[in-house]
Amino acid sequence: MYRILNTLIEFLKKLLPRSLVRPLLPLYHRVMAFMLAGSYGFPARHMTVIGVTGTKGKSSVSDMLFTVLHYAGIPAAVAGTIRFAIRDTSEPNLFKMTMPGRGFIHAFLARARKAGATHAVLEITSESVRQSRHRYLYLDGLVFTNLHREHIESHGSFENYAAAKLEIGKELARSPKRPRAIIANKDNVHSEPYLALSVEEKLPFSYEDVTDVVHAPGTVAFTYEGVRFSMKLPGSFSVMNALAVIRAARFLGVPLETCAEALAQLDRIPGRTERIEEGQDFQAIVDYAHTPDSLKALYEAYPTRRICVLGNTGGGRDTWKRPEMGAIAEEYCDEVILTNEDPYEEDPRAIVDAMADGMEKKPTIIMDRREAIAHALSLAHTGDAVLVTGKGTDPYIMEANDTRTPWSDAEVVREELRKLKKGLVL
Repeated sequence: MYRILNTLIEFLKKLLPRSLVRPLLPLYHRVMAFMLAGSYGFPARHMTVIGVTGTKGKSSVSDMLFTVLHYAGIPAAVAGTIRFAIRDTSEPNLFKMTMPGRGFIHAFLARARKAGATHAVLEITSESVRQSRHRYLYLDGLVFTNLHREHIESHGSFENYAAAKLEIGKELARSPKRPRAIIANKDNVHSEPYLALSVEEKLPFSYEDVTDVVHAPGTVAFTYEGVRFSMKLPGSFSVMNALAVIRAARFLGVPLETCAEALAQLDRIPGRTERIEEGQDFQAIVDYAHTPDSLKALYEAYPTRRICVLGNTGGGRDTWKRPEMGAIAEEYCDEVILTNEDPYEEDPRAIVDAMADGMEKKPTIIMDRREAIAHALSLAHTGDAVLVTGKGTDPYIMEANDTRTPWSDAEVVREELRKLKKGLVL
């Protein structure tokens, strides 16, 4: 159904003028959401579904919660920016969108249910709300991680962006499931309307809930309700992500001790503070950080000499953050290398120059992303951290005329480390 509809819509888009179609889009998306969910038998009705939303952390929380459920022996599935997984099978998300439309998510849930999955974790974005992709998911629970400035130009204003996010919470309140739970980060100033939702269980979490926090390079440990947690993930943001997962997992009946065991065994989250190891004596990290807040949090998680490679995702959008990103990199990094990321129709050099405008010192600019990464690695000494940010698991570099260049930051870092190691041996 998904492939057939996708082909039909692409054909109609070429025939019908956009000015004629635009006013009808909201109704069209609502009707199609109902019809497509119905065509797969409304699979979410028959599963326990946890949604995850927020500006930052939702991909990590989704993947971590799936890991905990899987470890606990609960047949589960996860759909999000990083991957689509059903029980023991997993495939990367190559769509360049978190929640593909045209019935994809209902087709995925139907496949998951057929494979025996009883639970599903779904990463839900504000962009999906505009096309009613959040409808008919019949949520049992929703995790709200945080809300920060993002997608401003896409939504028209921060207020519109926040309203789109809250629509996901309202969808939880409309769900016929019982009991329903909202799991929300009460440290974020925008959590109040989520915790005010009319649902049976309101489960706030806060950094104040943990004690004895110990940070080390690439790891963090803390105590929560008398249970010690140790993770191979860095930073205070990983603590907050873990708290969201713990709260959601306990709502689903997973004991606290099982959560601790599962999170301790989690070796990595692809594209999220992902360590690339090729025998080097410094840290090489790939991370999705693409907002000022997330960039700052990442840099603070690696208190050592930092060599930073970054660009600015999304030509033509969120232009406000470019000089801010440059300023943050200059403040925290010992070496800053600006490079190309996803320019789309915009001049990639203009994007990088806008980032440089926020910096007092002239940065190193290497527009070829592979060359930029190779140069950063060549500058690293024992104990340093090379931080490559912006793309995470994104599978393409998006350029003009919908040109997509296949890409993987992790693979490029790995290949360049091998070259560097070979050169040193010789």
